[in-house]
Amino acid sequence: MMDAVISFASAAFWGLVVLSILVFVHEGGHYLAARACGMRTTEFFLGMPCHIKLSRKSKRHGTEFGVTPLLLGGYTKICGMEGAEDELLAPCLALVQERGRVSCAEVASELGIDVERSRELLATLCDWASIKPYYDPEQDEREEQRDYPETFETVRRDKRLLTEFDRGHDFTETGMTEAGSPRPIEGSADDFLGSERSKTFLGKGFLKRTATLLAGPFVNILLSLLIVTGGLCLVGTNVAKNTNTVGEVTEGSYAYEAGVRSGDTIVAVDGRGVSDWKGLVTTLREVLSEGRDFTLTVERDGRQIPLAVDIPDGTTATRIGLTAQIENVKLSPLKAAEYALNYGRLVAQFALRLLMPQHTIETLQGTSSVVGISAMASEAASQGAYPLILFLAFVSMSLGIMNLLPIPPLDGGKILIEVIQLAIRRPLSLRVQTVMSYIGIAFFVFIFVFALRNDIVNIVMG
Repeated sequence: MMDAVISFASAAFWGLVVLSILVFVHEGGHYLAARACGMRTTEFFLGMPCHIKLSRKSKRHGTEFGVTPLLLGGYTKICGMEGAEDELLAPCLALVQERGRVSCAEVASELGIDVERSRELLATLCDWASIKPYYDPEQDEREEQRDYPETFETVRRDKRLLTEFDRGHDFTETGMTEAGSPRPIEGSADDFLGSERSKTFLGKGFLKRTATLLAGPFVNILLSLLIVTGGLCLVGTNVAKNTNTVGEVTEGSYAYEAGVRSGDTIVAVDGRGVSDWKGLVTTLREVLSEGRDFTLTVERDGRQIPLAVDIPDGTTATRIGLTAQIENVKLSPLKAAEYALNYGRLVAQFALRLLMPQHTIETLQGTSSVVGISAMASEAASQGAYPLILFLAFVSMSLGIMNLLPIPPLDGGKILIEVIQLAIRRPLSLRVQTVMSYIGIAFFVFIFVFALRNDIVNIVMG
């Protein structure tokens, strides 16, 4: 019982380590790309959104960096990726700027709309980091609450109206205003809104939006290529030696029962001479396909010894328990990179087969859920640091490529939406995007359930 608990704890721990590192790298790619493209980024967290968090706000970028207890994930909050545009956003923003602090009811009254729509306007402007929610302690409102409060206020701006999330802001100069202070708009409300919009994901062009979406999968793939290439060059990999000398013999196997031992050199299979491991494997397959007993001739201590391999009647054997000798080989940078790219190609082929209805179920037979990945991570960790790092690299490659699938809400699905919008020259409605996301989520729930079933079957069957 205790061994099972320890094994489970080890798998959970190493699974958490691997996934946390890869999510951090993935979201870090999105964050750096968004910053490079001039987009406001308000949050960067390791872990799924949660009210319990440990965080610190950057004085330079304004971004809140932190971690939550729900470590199976992470996120970067890029302004302008949610919410819908509305013709009343400009007068709503102007009203907040004029008064410094307004309630949803006041906005509704001033703009002649219902309170729900006013709340949506204010929430969109919050998502753009153009205003911020005001949590009134007298109304028992707290920052940890799930819903927005009833009141919203201006954000801190310097004399050029730049916020803490904008490049080049300077709050040491005169002319800056604190959050909640009135700062009436000089000039057109539409112009000011356009300036705010230009600092969001929504306000950037197709190329910058696509680059930001691609950055997450890209850094995962790049990390994998660098680790695998570097590892195969510096540490190397174990490969089977093409020799007819036996490396290991599985205890209790047909070969072991026949008397074959580690270090024996097999010179013949049922009278057919063999001189290397490839020839040995080929000849064994031919003999085993006949489903009968046969003889292995081994060379041991300078003598050739015939050993009878007994295959029970009615048994279809494919292996007899022999393992080749292993040697460590360090690859050239070119060969190592080729190996890493070839693995990426195989993952891409696997991902594409998932999208082919005729191959989906067949392909899913080889998938693993978080449970399976955790178990494999634990196994890799038990073998040492290098196998664990290589495993992390292979999972990183898989994560990066899978995220490129054109299925919302994956990055590839968001890129698909961007391409469609570019083609039709207008934004897709929020309703259409929501439906596409629901379909994508349903598809991945199906994959997860199938993969979890595979893991459970593998655990039960040993």
